[in-house]
Amino acid sequence: MAERLLEVNDLKVRFATEDGIVQAVSGISFELERGKVLGIVGESGSGKSVTAMTLMGLTRGVNAAFEGEVLYKGTDLLEVSDRDMQEYRGNELGMIFQDPMTSLNPVYRIGEQIVEAIQAHERVDKRTARARTIELLRQVGIPNPDTRVDNFPHEFSGGMRQRAMIAMALSCNPSILIADEPTTALDVTIQAQIVELVSRLKDDFNSAVIFITHDLGVIADIADEIIVMYAGRVVERGSKRDVFYDPQMPYTWGLLGSIPRLDRPRPERLHTIEGSPPSLINLPDGCKFRPRCPHAFEKCKAEPGLENRVETPGHFDRCWLDVEFKRSHRDETISGGSAEAA
Repeated sequence: MAERLLEVNDLKVRFATEDGIVQAVSGISFELERGKVLGIVGESGSGKSVTAMTLMGLTRGVNAAFEGEVLYKGTDLLEVSDRDMQEYRGNELGMIFQDPMTSLNPVYRIGEQIVEAIQAHERVDKRTARARTIELLRQVGIPNPDTRVDNFPHEFSGGMRQRAMIAMALSCNPSILIADEPTTALDVTIQAQIVELVSRLKDDFNSAVIFITHDLGVIADIADEIIVMYAGRVVERGSKRDVFYDPQMPYTWGLLGSIPRLDRPRPERLHTIEGSPPSLINLPDGCKFRPRCPHAFEKCKAEPGLENRVETPGHFDRCWLDVEFKRSHRDETISGGSAEAA
């Protein structure tokens, strides 16, 4: 049985602002085993990045409040001091941020920044750290790493900057790698290369991965389990096969419908989900997706729980609709056709 590295239990994250309390994350739970990839998907503002930043201890502040548990090998990271958290961050958990141009310091060379990350966590001299940096750049596929190690970020392309960020995240061989939208603003060819690279490095370093994205198509090949988030909540959770071939949540249908398909006639335009995500300060009553859902009915005025409503164990959804109704209507949304109201 694979080693369980991370267990998140009913995590809630709130931020106090001048306009009110932002309910950024509301009760997310999951487990992560070594060698596995967990995909977290959803629109902007669904709570994906806040979840990742909280795992890394980067959302702490006087205006932040937390509930639940984040157990890393049995230790609750929410209870760890800021000083001790610095040891976990980098050594145990590494993070690839979504915008390498703003994450990398433009006035320092790429190699200097990775060397600094290594020396911050390990007692090695600069020469040893530089040699490891060159090897890391080689592992992530940067050509001529012996010379490119002395380049500045602006001398790298977008894909190469992202590879450098991956090298930095892996510099201390963490057990868990958190990739927060690592393919944002990259063309599809480079996206595929980055996803393949993360998958290969996961095996090479014997680690686990949390891959965060807004695009289900990006994680179609890499994820073992998928969590779909909306308005700070998990609205569907299951294996990759469950979510792609038997989706139960209308919001998941909308995400799947927005992916271009090569096995069907080309539509005049891609399907979109009507409306906008709700304000996390003033959330609607009942099901949070109700104002945008074409199938909403009276019962949706009460919020459904995340339950295993289908015969497949481990496949959970947050929707009151009857399973047979969902299976007979979802293809209209996923294929971009018109949906009938329930």
